Amino acid sequence: MKKLIAVTFFLAFSFTIHAQNVENTEAYKVKNNKIYQGDKEVTEMLTQEKRNEIFTAYEAEMQLLEEKKQAEIAKEKAEKEQEKKEKEIAKAEKEKEKAFKNKQKEEEAREEALKTSEKERKKAEKELKKAQKEIKNKEKAQKNLEKAKNKLYSSQKKYDKLKRKGKLSPQDEEKWLKKIEGYNKDIEKADKKLRKI
Repeated sequence: MKKLIAVTFFLAFSFTIHAQNVENTEAYKVKNNKIYQGDKEVTEMLTQEKRNEIFTAYEAEMQLLEEKKQAEIAKEKAEKEQEKKEKEIAKAEKEKEKAFKNKQKEEEAREEALKTSEKERKKAEKELKKAQKEIKNKEKAQKNLEKAKNKLYSSQKKYDKLKRKGKLSPQDEEKWLKKIEGYNKDIEKADKKLRKI
């Protein structure tokens, strides 16, 4: 409560001094510790009391101007500090956004690399299956060729044996020759198939 009264008193006193300053400074000007009225120096013409009053009002006005100046400087400094902080915040935000975008790009690149490696893996698996299938087909064709050769060999052997013993009629001989020719065709087919693979 005492502080409030003191502040109120101080403000009232300041306004009173300020009002005097305005009144006195309109009539008088102070320059180099001399008092002028208009362009004429009147320091010696005034009473000591009037001089003291004018100098006091002048000093109060100068102090008030200095305080205003200091307040203005402090305000400008605070504004600059605020502006600097805002720029720093904006810069930090930009850097944060840039880091986020870079992280997104890295993530996208990593995902793309994963997709590419997955595609390559599937492609390799497909080629492996294809190669395995070719090997299997080749083995099967080789077995078929061997089987056809064995049938031809055994049929040829049996035919030669029967022919040597004279147990073949012309009709049987014709059947055996057709049979042997069929096995020869089977061998040719199996051989062609094996070469294709």
